Amino acid sequence: MPLAGKGMLLTSMNIDAADEADFNRWYDREHLEERVAIDGFLEARRYVAHAANPKYLSLYSTATLDVLDSPAYRARLANQTEWSRRSMAHFKDMLRVVARITISKGTGRGAALGVVRLRPTADNAGAWRDALQEKLAPETRDGIISMHLLESEPELSVATADIPAMRNEGARDWFVLIDGTHVGAVSAVIAERFTGPAASPFPLPVSVGTYSLMWDLAKSDIARG
Repeated sequence: MPLAGKGMLLTSMNIDAADEADFNRWYDREHLEERVAIDGFLEARRYVAHAANPKYLSLYSTATLDVLDSPAYRARLANQTEWSRRSMAHFKDMLRVVARITISKGTGRGAALGVVRLRPTADNAGAWRDALQEKLAPETRDGIISMHLLESEPELSVATADIPAMRNEGARDWFVLIDGTHVGAVSAVIAERFTGPAASPFPLPVSVGTYSLMWDLAKSDIARG
């Protein structure tokens, strides 16, 4: 699998312009490294919107899904730094999803990311998963590196008092991730496979968006540091 591990935490949020400089400084100087250092966390990637809402998106890969309900992770949530508490209090439109990686095809990550948000039901989840096995084919289009399916775990994506301003709208949604070398390629695949008539057999997505990579951090980077 091109994605490390079997679990993923997806978070996204908006931030007021007045708080944005400190928010980015916190993410870049404390938060990403703090999370990746937790036992079972493998890597993290941080994005800014090209054409998407919310503006900021982060992906945290874990060795297993259970890591995202582990004592080490729960202890970190319950003992946020002062900088974290101050920064999180400014989050707007936050989405936090704990998910298992059920499909992952291709090799490597791209500088551009497409996110397609789907809302299956218990009745159609199996058929949707089968259909996505065919849609998630990165080798059929130039500029696409890898494609993945994240299936949310509702019990682990619920609201928590340790993360202010969090909403739970994505607790049962699925998220398709499309890694590409440039936004144009990613946007084209979204249009060709997930919007308009191409959305079949699914209804139209809850949302689609494109993001540009800001930076990434692996556990091995911390070890070297």
